[in-house]
Amino acid sequence: MSEKTLSFTTQNAVVAVAEGITEVGRQEALLITGALQNAILNSANFSSIATDAKGVIQLFNVGAERMLGYKASDVVNKITPADISDPRELIVRAKALSLELETAIQPGFEALVFKASRGIEDIYELTYIRKDGSRFPAVVSVTALRDAQNTIIGYLLIGTDNTARKQAEEALLKAGALQSAIFNSANFSSIATDAKGVIQIFNVGAERMLGYAAADVMNKITPADISDPKEVILRAQTLSSELGTQIEPGFEALVFKASRGIEDIYELTYIRKDGSRFPAVVSVTALRDAQSTIIGYLLIGTDNTARKQVEAQQKLLDQRLRDQQFYTRSLIESNIDAIMTTDPQGIISDVNKQMEALTGCTRDELIGAPFKDYFTDPDRAGAAINLVLREKKITNYELTACSREGRETVVSFNATTFYDRERRLQGVFAAARDITERKLLDQVLHENNLELESARAVAEKANLAKSDFLSSMSHELRSPLNAILGFAQLMESGQPLPTPSQKGSIDQILQAGWYLLELINEILDLALIESGKLSLSLEPISLPELLLDCQAMIEPQAQKSGIRISFPQFDGPYFVKADRTRMKQVLVNLLTNAIKYNRPSGTVEVTCHALDAQRLRISVKDSGEGLSAEKLAQLFQPFNRLGQEDGTEEGTGIGLVVSKRLVELMDGAIGAQSTVGAGSVFWFELNQAAALQVPALDEEPVALVQAGVPEGAALCTLLYVEDNLANMQLVEQLVARRPDMRLLRAGDGVSGIAMARIHQPDVILMDINLPGISGIQALKILREDPATRHIPVLALSANAMPRDIEKGLEAGFFRYLTKPIKVGEFMLALDTTFAFVRSGPDHAALGESV
Repeated sequence: MSEKTLSFTTQNAVVAVAEGITEVGRQEALLITGALQNAILNSANFSSIATDAKGVIQLFNVGAERMLGYKASDVVNKITPADISDPRELIVRAKALSLELETAIQPGFEALVFKASRGIEDIYELTYIRKDGSRFPAVVSVTALRDAQNTIIGYLLIGTDNTARKQAEEALLKAGALQSAIFNSANFSSIATDAKGVIQIFNVGAERMLGYAAADVMNKITPADISDPKEVILRAQTLSSELGTQIEPGFEALVFKASRGIEDIYELTYIRKDGSRFPAVVSVTALRDAQSTIIGYLLIGTDNTARKQVEAQQKLLDQRLRDQQFYTRSLIESNIDAIMTTDPQGIISDVNKQMEALTGCTRDELIGAPFKDYFTDPDRAGAAINLVLREKKITNYELTACSREGRETVVSFNATTFYDRERRLQGVFAAARDITERKLLDQVLHENNLELESARAVAEKANLAKSDFLSSMSHELRSPLNAILGFAQLMESGQPLPTPSQKGSIDQILQAGWYLLELINEILDLALIESGKLSLSLEPISLPELLLDCQAMIEPQAQKSGIRISFPQFDGPYFVKADRTRMKQVLVNLLTNAIKYNRPSGTVEVTCHALDAQRLRISVKDSGEGLSAEKLAQLFQPFNRLGQEDGTEEGTGIGLVVSKRLVELMDGAIGAQSTVGAGSVFWFELNQAAALQVPALDEEPVALVQAGVPEGAALCTLLYVEDNLANMQLVEQLVARRPDMRLLRAGDGVSGIAMARIHQPDVILMDINLPGISGIQALKILREDPATRHIPVLALSANAMPRDIEKGLEAGFFRYLTKPIKVGEFMLALDTTFAFVRSGPDHAALGESV
């Protein structure tokens, strides 16, 4: 009986039988109908569910009990078939029927029987829900049950479990999809041949892998023609030996096993159309007709290049591992120390030859033995292992090893823990070094240690005394010299004007005074450098601007000596990272020497060029007598008076020493080349630096935020004290963007103090390393003056170490900002300070408390 026949309802079966019989045979028909009805209702293969007109279940057969897991007593007169159906499917069915029949149908039992109630044959698929909550697909046939007056008195729903058919459909779909995927995949080469091996199918994967179009090979060649001939010959020989039969090289060698019904997967090298080769894994299957006769072969191949590469890499890694193990073993064996490893319990797991020599035992004897057994104090040796495990490593742990022959050796034990790749503790790696000789040497050194320390202390004290003396001497000389030079300048410009004789005397006083001041400065600089107290402010310095300043300073001296001096012309900006004041000091010193030791009417040439992207060299070339190699080697040594042996030239001989130390403190280098009779070239190198940049308006909008600036607020005045022109220009451009700010400028501390007293700015911005007095000294003067003590002073300095900042805040700066500035933070700091000023606090009290 077919599935369709099985799905008919009892009443349909009765009608079908009744229509084909005569009144005479009605009794026989009734018997047949009753038997059919009884078979359907009592069958365990069908769920027969009868309801009343409202849908309440009245009959629930054994098939329904088996399929749904309910007993008849669980459902009869209690629920409708809708209660054991998927509610989402009921909703979908109600909507679909409503659209189809153009009438509103409610989700529920009505949706299951609506068509049957209208006399329409209705068979549909539905998901039933078992008592345990599991689900299964069913095919349901619904029939309305009518009385003699054709009034509906109930419904009969006969269902069959559709799981097997659904699974079969899915399997077929999957099989078809798999077959389609294989034949259409670009990742597989699918090649089908006829029984003789001539290619009949060549899929897209084969085209992609082998470079042939299907038309190039179909009905023309066999797979053997695109395989490595040497490998085909080798395969034929191997199979002939394995199977005990002669197999010819060619297509037969590729499919012989498959033709005998043996599963065959092998590796083979395919040859592409362009002649290149690649390794493939090939699976071969014989294609047979209904009579099991071979009608062809299917060869499915995958590109094996990646796996081969992985295998090659793994082979290389294995070799490297073996090499590493050999290298590690060589290192351990060649070490002068006794090397050993132990497990966490202190049991030896490996040793080197030195450990064998130290203990007098062989490697086999040592491995597996307790580490502590080979030392005079086993408890101390055992404690060493525990200490390593606790602290992860120990160093210079002293033990005394004892050999089998009783020989004792003092060793320095150094050890660390070691782990596997998952960071699991494996044990201890240790080295024991023989320190017997060192112990004897330590004893000798200990006896001389006090004398050595005493000598070192005396030398250090003498060095400090020298630095203190030079520093103190220089400071003591500057005070009277300041008066001498001051009064001499007053006499020079006073009224009445001095006579020619007096003028000559005054000039000599000034010349001698300025020269003496230069000597004092050199001595003080050397003292500061040697004591490590010289503070530098490294920042981007414009080289063209600095050379222009030096040119203005040195040209009068050159003209007085009849020396022609030339400076380079720059076609763009050049910046170096240096301290502006100290760099100028170095360059002026080299220029002064070039003029002083030059020929009459000689020349001095200053040049500048970049060595690379990081380094820049400034050179000073003179046309003097030059220096011999012997004298050149003595340059940059303290108190070396080369060129002053006859006493015609003055000087301390420390100018070049100071220059060398200053250049080195700026992370640079200095040197010289000279040829006797041709002059000398002195040069120094510094690191290049990027130019200071003012961000565009749209690059850092935070810089334009006017924090705490009330609308209509009065103009705020900012005094900036800075000797670096580039830094000054940067702040000028930033302040120019702010209509509520006005900028005053000062180039040194003294000028800044004077402007603060005159203009009474709202806020002062102060550099630290200023010419003359420092920013900290200037701040102290401002704080002591009642007229300026209320003005908040912000430091802006390249001295950015924590101690520098702490020192600045302790000195009384309102804020300490560092270079290079961050525009947003910088402007926010200014705005915050201005807002503080506008709030009207007791600034005088602030000045005292900070």
